[in-house]
Amino acid sequence: MPPSQALLHAAVFALTVLQVLASDTFIAAVYEHAVILPDATDEPVSPGDALALMNKNMDVLEEAIKEAAKQGAHIIVTPEDGIYGWRFTREAIYPYLEDIPDPAVNWIPCTDPTRFAPAPVQERLSCMARNNSIYVVANIGDKKLCNSSDPSCPSDGRYQYNTDVVFDPEGKLVARYHKYNLFRRETQFNYPKEPEAVTFETPFGKFGIFTCFDILFREPAVVLVSELQVDTVLFPTAWMNVLPFLTAVEFHSAWAMGMGVNLLSANTHNISLAMTGDGLFTPEGPAVYHYDSGTEEGCLLLAELSARPRLSATYPPAVNWSSFATSIKKFPGEKDTFLGAVRRDIFTFSELRHKAGNYTVCQGDLCCHLIYRMANKSKDEVYVLGAFDGLHGSLIKYHWQVIGFVGLSVGSICLHPNHPKTLVFLHCKNFSYNQIQLLIVESLAVLCLSVLSDGRLKSKHGTSKPLVTATLFGRLYEKDLPHPLRTSP
Repeated sequence: MPPSQALLHAAVFALTVLQVLASDTFIAAVYEHAVILPDATDEPVSPGDALALMNKNMDVLEEAIKEAAKQGAHIIVTPEDGIYGWRFTREAIYPYLEDIPDPAVNWIPCTDPTRFAPAPVQERLSCMARNNSIYVVANIGDKKLCNSSDPSCPSDGRYQYNTDVVFDPEGKLVARYHKYNLFRRETQFNYPKEPEAVTFETPFGKFGIFTCFDILFREPAVVLVSELQVDTVLFPTAWMNVLPFLTAVEFHSAWAMGMGVNLLSANTHNISLAMTGDGLFTPEGPAVYHYDSGTEEGCLLLAELSARPRLSATYPPAVNWSSFATSIKKFPGEKDTFLGAVRRDIFTFSELRHKAGNYTVCQGDLCCHLIYRMANKSKDEVYVLGAFDGLHGSLIKYHWQVIGFVGLSVGSICLHPNHPKTLVFLHCKNFSYNQIQLLIVESLAVLCLSVLSDGRLKSKHGTSKPLVTATLFGRLYEKDLPHPLRTSP
């Protein structure tokens, strides 16, 4: 780069930093990307073919990055698997991987691409950040050679990691995160030996980063927030929506509200796999979100967020989640209950037989009480209140507590379109509120609830808004089984 261009870039970068420092807010962007997928194969393609596929995806991402920068964004997050897709074998993904160095090396791939092994993807991402004076967050694959003397070294002599990278507005690599909690299908990747708590400072707050399935676990997700006190979490994800819980928009918004931080959630978009739903979420609720199960289009979202939400005058006050529940001597559980499976988890259900009433459902020591009323209930509709308290998962088992209110059509597992109109009060006894998740689906949108000081949840909408399902999701991390660390599929 000629000296004059370098000076100009430095001046632009310095001006950007000064502008951000002068404000208590920043503009964030996420891009939901309809990934261009490779042909399905168990055999590795050539490095050239792999790079050609990745460049097609990066062409799309670059346009989104340019547009975000044009609209004033200081940072943009792109999705997990957003550059090459998913469903690889361990061997087939290898041509798509690069050796990603520790950010401590102080490297700008855009201006020094030959300093390490060839890294055309990192070089291009670095240039996208540098040329647009914006932080760029992307998900790629990292490969690391290992020695056969290492007892955990895979038989092919290398570790392969699902990896997030962050480049600053100068194009410098400032963060690298290896995903610790791999989803059951990610057999192409290794777990890092220890969970990584990755943070970095920006002119607009302290940032942390993790990937998709990590959000369900104490390490690294809760550690970043509660121990390292980050202001904003960067969250590349490939999230498959699962009703009545684990839906992207509702879960991610609830996590940001429950943990008291900004969450920049960027999802992949593939409607055949129910992958959609992303947004910019704050402790006060979603700033902006997107859910589209009808088209194959990507979507760019931007919003202005508080740089340090804990210092904001509107930061939500502390709530004593259990004070009301513990003031009740005993929740009278419903006698006429039945068991039902939701994705292999056995729930205890109680049917809501009337248009209004008080119902309690318990499983073990977990009890939840619902005060409700509904409108337009027809004869072919069934509404239930259910509870689950136990281990969930296949490869990784973790302890969760779920309270769900679900409307069904008789003879069907599908949610019925003619659903109740309001949820009034919901409160639980012995519920784990150390990480409360308020998961509310309202026609696949976020329902506004008032959280009362004693822990009750009250609908803000009255009878004006329909409700498909409402779910409370809690985690008991201390009851999780040990993480199944492994270094080979």
